[in-house]
Amino acid sequence: MANASNEHIVSSYEDELTELTRAISEMGGMVEVAITNATQALIRVDHDLAKQTSKGDKAVDDMQRYIDEKAVSMIARRQPMAGDLRHIVSAIHVANDLERIGDIAKNLARRVKHIDSQRVSKQLYNGLRHMSDMALAQIKRSLDSFTLRDANIAVDVCRRDDEVDALYISLFREFLTYMMEDPRNITDCTHLLFCAKNLERAGDHATNIAEAAYYLKTGENLYYDIESGKVQLN
Repeated sequence: MANASNEHIVSSYEDELTELTRAISEMGGMVEVAITNATQALIRVDHDLAKQTSKGDKAVDDMQRYIDEKAVSMIARRQPMAGDLRHIVSAIHVANDLERIGDIAKNLARRVKHIDSQRVSKQLYNGLRHMSDMALAQIKRSLDSFTLRDANIAVDVCRRDDEVDALYISLFREFLTYMMEDPRNITDCTHLLFCAKNLERAGDHATNIAEAAYYLKTGENLYYDIESGKVQLN
């Protein structure tokens, strides 16, 4: 009977860890949809979709609270060690970054009401769409690295963050040029420039998730040095 009881406890503990990973995956899917919808709302100047995206942020916040509460409860009740503790702590960090990405989607959506679709060049909107696609790819890959516990994917996500940063700098210059050519574009371009910066920050949060995934897998901290282009371990 004692052995059966112990097996039940272990099974229940493993189920809780699995549920934590499942919740992270669900939350990740929610923020991916939010970023996608917010970008579409910007490109189409779709006010209804923008409002829907902003309202959806509450569900993301609720999921983060659920993950935090579950993680804290597991630490208190289970007193996890080694890999299990890393799993729980990493989940807390990842949920926090996903919540921030959700906030970014909400901020993008809120900019829609300030945009005049008749003024801004389609080329600039295409640039934003491309940046959104890159940020989403980074988010998806970072979540894969966490779910699969794949350190190689995590390292690749960190390396590719340079590409997101480079695209932001390119868009920044394009927006400035467009504003200088016609001062009437300043208001719309300023809003879109903030959107580009938010998408660049979403890429940064994806990198944070990848670093958490690397820590989960290896127990070591990952640091990618931009100047040398090399991965360093702390």
